[in-house]
Amino acid sequence: MDNKKILYLLLSFCSVHSDELGTKTCLEALDPTNIVVAGGSITEILYFIEQENRIIGVDVTSNYPKEAKKLPSIGYVRSLSTEGILSLNPKLILGENDMGPPLVVNQLKEINMDLRIIPEEQTSYGIVDKIKCVASILGCIDSADIRVTNDLMPTIMELETLVDLNESNKKNVMLILSMQGTSPIVAGRGTSGDNFIKMAGAKNVFDSFDGWKPVSEESIINVNPEFFIIPSRDMHKGSNVKNLTTNPIFINTEAGANKNFIFEDSMAMLGFGPRTIDIALKVAKKLYP
Repeated sequence: MDNKKILYLLLSFCSVHSDELGTKTCLEALDPTNIVVAGGSITEILYFIEQENRIIGVDVTSNYPKEAKKLPSIGYVRSLSTEGILSLNPKLILGENDMGPPLVVNQLKEINMDLRIIPEEQTSYGIVDKIKCVASILGCIDSADIRVTNDLMPTIMELETLVDLNESNKKNVMLILSMQGTSPIVAGRGTSGDNFIKMAGAKNVFDSFDGWKPVSEESIINVNPEFFIIPSRDMHKGSNVKNLTTNPIFINTEAGANKNFIFEDSMAMLGFGPRTIDIALKVAKKLYP
């Protein structure tokens, strides 16, 4: 392990990294109770650091753990309403960086609600920083430190070792978000899917464009992925996603010929909460057995 990683581990929870996390965003809240959450990864973090008793409302992407789905809903993270949030009388609002629409975010700021948009870097250490920020706001750094040290850092170290060992032999991977007729929607450069592929130590075969886009069968054959990664939730309404292994769109590729399909929960993969680290290691072990 290099000196930078050792220093990171030693200092990880000693202070808030103001340059990385924002000087004000992660400061301890005056009243960190009655929390409304807009973003599934933040809800997952609150349960991970055992502060779920403070949550009074969540958005619909907050579906893990299953207990979170019983909490009052404020709607979808990107299309919230000011009235819906304020109806729960929150003292603190924690949002992911895609919380919206902007009008609602601005209205909440204008009435001086304690709203924190948690910074996100979609890497293993970015997830640790996100946990650290939430814990700092809630004033529970010490207990969060214990959870991260015991439950996440060993997995991160194992994942980094596996990725480093295969740096010169990266697998070519395609991540499919959903099917749109005969044109799968795939992860391009800069997406959460792209960052997950990198986290697992692989190469995104569609890093030639930005965002999530549909691609043709011809394009898939041309890039010839060695593995397909496919979210196992809501891929096809009312059908088994594993039927995709026989889809003609994918057969004429190395991945299709070898049946190299990896199915994992979409929020666990792409939400970049604590579970994402475990899933990245699980996928890396399938890529590099």
